[in-house]
Amino acid sequence: MFRQMLRVLCWRFFAFFSYFLGVCLEGIGQDTVMQSSLPSLIIQGWTPVSAAVEPLQLVHQTYLTAGKTTHVVVLDKTMASLPEKSVRQVWARIPGAFAYDMDGTGNQINLALRGLDPHRSWDMNVRQNGIVLNSDMYGYPASHYNPPLESVERIELLRGTAALQYGAMLGGMLNYVTRLPDTTRPIAYEGQHGVGYFGMLSSYNSLGGRKGRFTWQAYDYRRRHDGFRQNSRSAAAAQYATLIWQSAGGLRIRGELARSTYTYQIPGPLSDSLFRQDPRQSTRSRNHYSPDILIPSVTVEAPLGPRTVMVWTAQHLTGFRNSVQFIGSADRPDTISAVTGQYASRQVDRDGFHSTTSEVRLRHQYIIGKGVSTLVFGARWISNNLHRRQLGKGTTGVDFDLTLVDPVWGRDVRFKTSNAAFFAEHLFQLTPKLLISPGIRVETGLTNMTGAIRNLSDPAVDDNLRHRFFLAGCSAEYKVSPGVALLGGIAQGYRPVIMSERMPASDLEVVDPDMRDSKGYNAELGVRGHWLDGGLHLQATLFLLQYDDRIGQQAFQDSDGTTRFLRTNVGDTRTAGVELYAEGVLLQTREGMLSLFTSTAWMDGRYTRGSIWLGGESVNLKGKFLESAPRWTTRNGLNGQWRRWNAALQFSFVDRTWSDARNTVIPVPNGTRGLVPAYAVWDAHLGATISHQVRLRLSCSNLGNASYFTKRPTLYPGPGVWPSDGRSLTATVMVRM
Repeated sequence: MFRQMLRVLCWRFFAFFSYFLGVCLEGIGQDTVMQSSLPSLIIQGWTPVSAAVEPLQLVHQTYLTAGKTTHVVVLDKTMASLPEKSVRQVWARIPGAFAYDMDGTGNQINLALRGLDPHRSWDMNVRQNGIVLNSDMYGYPASHYNPPLESVERIELLRGTAALQYGAMLGGMLNYVTRLPDTTRPIAYEGQHGVGYFGMLSSYNSLGGRKGRFTWQAYDYRRRHDGFRQNSRSAAAAQYATLIWQSAGGLRIRGELARSTYTYQIPGPLSDSLFRQDPRQSTRSRNHYSPDILIPSVTVEAPLGPRTVMVWTAQHLTGFRNSVQFIGSADRPDTISAVTGQYASRQVDRDGFHSTTSEVRLRHQYIIGKGVSTLVFGARWISNNLHRRQLGKGTTGVDFDLTLVDPVWGRDVRFKTSNAAFFAEHLFQLTPKLLISPGIRVETGLTNMTGAIRNLSDPAVDDNLRHRFFLAGCSAEYKVSPGVALLGGIAQGYRPVIMSERMPASDLEVVDPDMRDSKGYNAELGVRGHWLDGGLHLQATLFLLQYDDRIGQQAFQDSDGTTRFLRTNVGDTRTAGVELYAEGVLLQTREGMLSLFTSTAWMDGRYTRGSIWLGGESVNLKGKFLESAPRWTTRNGLNGQWRRWNAALQFSFVDRTWSDARNTVIPVPNGTRGLVPAYAVWDAHLGATISHQVRLRLSCSNLGNASYFTKRPTLYPGPGVWPSDGRSLTATVMVRM
């Protein structure tokens, strides 16, 4: 029945699309500006005091954002230390942004919202200029691509209520928009160069310009860092090139080639006692990790008439995620054997990614009554091929060496997914003050896993999983007064079963063949606006995130009495809370300004149903607190500007969090479970504009040298305590020529 309905829906969609496209093609080459006979859509927006954070326009390119919580972080307007890539500084004005300092400042951005998992931002749809950066949306959705923030003009964030349009991720969409070059001349240079504590050196060099109808840009980025902890050196590099052709009729074609890579020496986890003794110490010296991602893409923006725009993107993500490690908790030392005179062999893991995505989006505006309505619809196709090779027996050496001493991998599995999605959302302007935007999304796909797992009695793996979803949502916005609006909405989403959840770890583990993708919804109600002649900006949101069918383990006994573990859907969670951002001017003169902001969130994340096997026993999850979901997160800043000088002082506080679903309070001896204590951090920045071409910035991160950690990971980069960076000082010079 479902297949028949899906076929009918797809057929009607493409029939309508073909008819619509044929009608619109008649308008190619016409003036792309909407005719004067079409009334203007009332766009309600404002700029915060410092212009560091802005909401998206209600119609943003081919996205509809009316009634949805959106943020745009303009990096040139922040005082963040870009070489350090600190989430708490860059996202300071985004209430509830949770940062996981997993592998040292600057190596990887790990961001989560509303109690989701921050691991490599894998509960978010991460993009750059609209191009998807998640390595494998269905096999391993982490974002290993790591853009240098020096190359980014702004960061667009859409919360999960917009999931019907960009992809059904519950966390939201994060889009890095790269800087465009100076288009007034054929060639221009921009550079940002930084030096800091712990051997940090960074260099970003960009060339670009415009000649005729062509705009071009290319940059090279290098960064090295000895690390806050012992044995935590890293070296990062990124390259990017784009060529844009713009026709007189509005047709725009953009080709991009983006690469990101880094190599990180993993210092190993600590126990709580080792952390208190010295957070800079290391328990590993031979562990290394390195992702290398390359993404070529093409984007075509075409006016199909005076009221219609089409955007088509095609991309291919290819690359590797490589690691060589001696794995274990802090109480398992990595030492030279007295018998062999050598270290133990290390474990080699390699993931190979090949993900192809093609997406077409159309926006059409027309008149209904006295208002302008906007229809956005489109389709996306994804083909992923993830080749996972794990548990390889590596060398006994100390360097980054992926050589195997045994050619047979412990796991050698391929995870292939094909997925098609169709979406449509319509913005109705019912009155000059009221906007409503309902939408739907349909997804269907098939994942196939084949290969072999060496430690199983039956090593062959052959598993299929179908993805079928019909998702719906609606948002609305009401203009209370000029510059003030009420907004609210609800939208469904899901998180697919990923590759590691389909693979049994041993013969004692059984994977439920009926295991389902996790699903849920985001709901929110809020107000945003500015008061006191623009001197006060405020945005407050009440939210509810329902996350059902989470995946975990349950214990059972088979017919011979052996205890086994079933990996299946184990329970549901619900996170509710409030997010507040407010910024106001304290003092303003002709030569300067002093402003104050707060970005504060309170949330309550709990399990509402389920049980899980944890620590050797079955745990009833109902009423337990959600992991890595702090009740309070607040960041507050004082910003000043006087003539050519500017300064900022920021205070961040993150409440305690739970590391496991059991809500273990007293840490276990090896540090793998236990409470994650609350922490408070101060950051300070001082900048000077020497001229239009030269700017200087001095940043002190963690001014009070607080010792803290943000999470106790269970897998990568090792189970236990991972200290965050202590006090560091960074100097940056920005040059434009």
